[in-house]
Amino acid sequence: MDIEEKLARIGITGTLHRLYLTTINLGGASISDVAAKAGMARTTAHDGLLKLEAEGLVEFVERGKRRLVLAREPGVLLERAESRRQMLDEMMPILRSMYHHERGQPNVRFHPGREGIMTALWDTIAGEEKVLRATFSMKELMVEPGLDEIERYFEERARRGVWLHVIRSEANDLEPIWPSSDTWLRKLRYAPPEYALAMTTLIYGNKVCLISSARESYGMVIDSAEFAAFQTAMFDAMWALSREA
Repeated sequence: MDIEEKLARIGITGTLHRLYLTTINLGGASISDVAAKAGMARTTAHDGLLKLEAEGLVEFVERGKRRLVLAREPGVLLERAESRRQMLDEMMPILRSMYHHERGQPNVRFHPGREGIMTALWDTIAGEEKVLRATFSMKELMVEPGLDEIERYFEERARRGVWLHVIRSEANDLEPIWPSSDTWLRKLRYAPPEYALAMTTLIYGNKVCLISSARESYGMVIDSAEFAAFQTAMFDAMWALSREA
């Protein structure tokens, strides 16, 4: 496989790879010189070089009265590939969720670490649902992701008009914070003393978010209509047994 084929496989196709290689070989030349060396019309070369500039592979510079085109350091190709890989990593959970959802299949996304916990948590307000059913393990949440991050999440949740119906264990509350509030779109109830809420869960639409203890440190999102319906029924039963705060 020659270098032009390899460039084509990473998206520098058609005449673009010819223009890119010509620009590298010339080291700095006018558009007309690049076009002549690449064997194409000046207007065609100019349009192609503009596309390469948009990709960050070449740049136009003024040298006196001349406008030259220069190839950027080839390491930019690695940056370009890494940027696209990061974008794909961000898109993949959404695409996989859509893929499994359309086929009626459950989809489980595991997010390790503190950042994973925040990823799972913020997913709960990313859609169109306007009510979250939640159980909070306050002792664990205060450690990870921590008070500041939860406050930031709460502010954005309220700004988006999403109500939170939350059940907590009064014995595990470290501080009397986050009470019921119409302003903050929050309804709080305390579970019966015999029920210890050791894990934070949030139910929204066909999804259930699980947030572990700081010791295990992970967030998980389960996209399953049946599992979400089961969890909703369990929550509603617990809500009926819990007392208003």
